[in-house]
Amino acid sequence: MLIDLKGKVAVVTGAGRGIGRAIARTLAAEGVTVAIVDFRQDLLDDAAMEWTEAGWPGLRILCDVREAAQVNAAVGAVDEAFGRIDILVNNAGVASGARVDKLAEAVWDANFDTNTKGTFLMCQAVAPIMQRQASGRILNAASFAAIIPSIGGAAYASSKSAVVQFSRVLAGELGPFNVTVNSYSPGMVPTEMNGFAKLPDARQQRLLDTLTLRQWGNPEDVANLICFLASDQAHYITGASIDCSGGKYATQFPSAAYES
Repeated sequence: MLIDLKGKVAVVTGAGRGIGRAIARTLAAEGVTVAIVDFRQDLLDDAAMEWTEAGWPGLRILCDVREAAQVNAAVGAVDEAFGRIDILVNNAGVASGARVDKLAEAVWDANFDTNTKGTFLMCQAVAPIMQRQASGRILNAASFAAIIPSIGGAAYASSKSAVVQFSRVLAGELGPFNVTVNSYSPGMVPTEMNGFAKLPDARQQRLLDTLTLRQWGNPEDVANLICFLASDQAHYITGASIDCSGGKYATQFPSAAYES
């Protein structure tokens, strides 16, 4: 099977660092022209240096996905520059939280504004372009928290669960235009946002015990999934939520297999 993405145009949000950067980098290495969208100029400048050194085409766009005017301007700039958008990856997200009795309204809003509203605004802006060209792939970041939530994660899990259902509805609405929409749920991939790699060793071991494949995920594991879902080989997959978690809680006690 040859996954050929050459000549495609992609927009990746939150692509200045972490999983988003790995997704953008992997797509670019596969011949995709990537528009990197982020709300931090320093991260965009760093990406620009990498893209220049590698000789990859694309754009770097400063944009806060919570703001409709900025989103529309960003998508318009990509459409004007390249005349199409084949792939949208809504990776941008936040994960602040607290137990419900101590959860600030501002924290609840922050999760929904970026994780859910940001995804909605980007999809809304890109959908007419994909309808016009009668093709496209939309990939929305959910989370394993949308499958099994954690204590203290009510805001995050709720916002990501909303992304899953939103993606299913959008898949139905865009199906007649040959546009697929899927969500994907990364598991434990150490990033600056979650700080897994900085946890005490005992805490890390406890988390690893929940995984069928007892190892941390890599950003590239998620990026490779995105490449497949963006390809023609995945044309018959839509409205799905893909678990990319190393088999987290695939059985009640995954660590038992290693202990035996």
